[in-house]
Amino acid sequence: MMGKSQGRACTATRIGALLIGVLLVGVLLAGTAQAQTKIRVGKAQAQTFAFLPADIGAETGLFKKRGLDIEISSFAGDARLLQALTADALDIALGGGPTLAFVAKGAPMLAVAALADAPGTIMAVVLKDGPVKTEDDLKGRTLSVSTAGSLTYWLAQQLSRSHGWGTDGIKIATLGASAAQAAALKTNQIDGIVTETSTVFRLEEDGVGRILVRFGDRIRDFHVHVIYASRKLIDSNPDAVRTFLAGWLESVQYMRDHKEQTIDIAARVSDVSRSVASRNYQELMPIFNLTGRFNPRALDVLSRSFVELGLLPDAPDMSKLYTEAFLPK
Repeated sequence: MMGKSQGRACTATRIGALLIGVLLVGVLLAGTAQAQTKIRVGKAQAQTFAFLPADIGAETGLFKKRGLDIEISSFAGDARLLQALTADALDIALGGGPTLAFVAKGAPMLAVAALADAPGTIMAVVLKDGPVKTEDDLKGRTLSVSTAGSLTYWLAQQLSRSHGWGTDGIKIATLGASAAQAAALKTNQIDGIVTETSTVFRLEEDGVGRILVRFGDRIRDFHVHVIYASRKLIDSNPDAVRTFLAGWLESVQYMRDHKEQTIDIAARVSDVSRSVASRNYQELMPIFNLTGRFNPRALDVLSRSFVELGLLPDAPDMSKLYTEAFLPK
């Protein structure tokens, strides 16, 4: 039979073991928390479906399992996105292909992956019952875009040039966020919008808008969206860039394999109906670049766009503006 002193000793031993266990769990949890590297990710537009893998990876834990804590913010166009990155408020920027020109102009970043190819994410929408019935009706009229020098700005200019009207045959108004542009269209302040599909499909769903131009049908060799990493992150933590890109590509694959879950997240994140999110999924999943690698022909088109936009006087050496060193082998 165990004596009282022995019982007290056993109890103390059990309590001690329990305390050690609690401490070990605490140490392990603390270690896990410390292992999470915070990455600040910026999206050029909140509703752009092509940027959704960042939200998918964050919500499903695909980034977290790789040791990344993703913080996502959105901006009213590439210009404001670049301002945030230049101010060291972002580590990763999800922007338009023409934004590559700003690397040549000295922006403290480098393109690290081709996010999406043909510009299927961008369309021109006009009032359903408005005066613009065909593309020919756009001459001398006003289309809104996000910011000067942006992807939507260049596409609006391309539309004008394709009709032989030069770069100013269509007037271009820079109105920032998609919501502001939609409001301007509804009140007849502009004749149409060159913007991302979530806004376009929602205007159609509301009976307000009608798709006039699908830019993805016109331009094949292109990188409509690109992932940029700040020079500071590249220099201080190159492994974080590699890890982010691996998590991004895994998130794209998740979207391909989990349609319904992706549509649910897209509807909530983009603040659109499930039908709009579903339509985005059907039309835009094919544009994602599954390797992140750059297409030389697409880079040639982009280099010409820099000159056409007036961003650069001459086509730059594109090899200095991007790297594939951080992509999975």
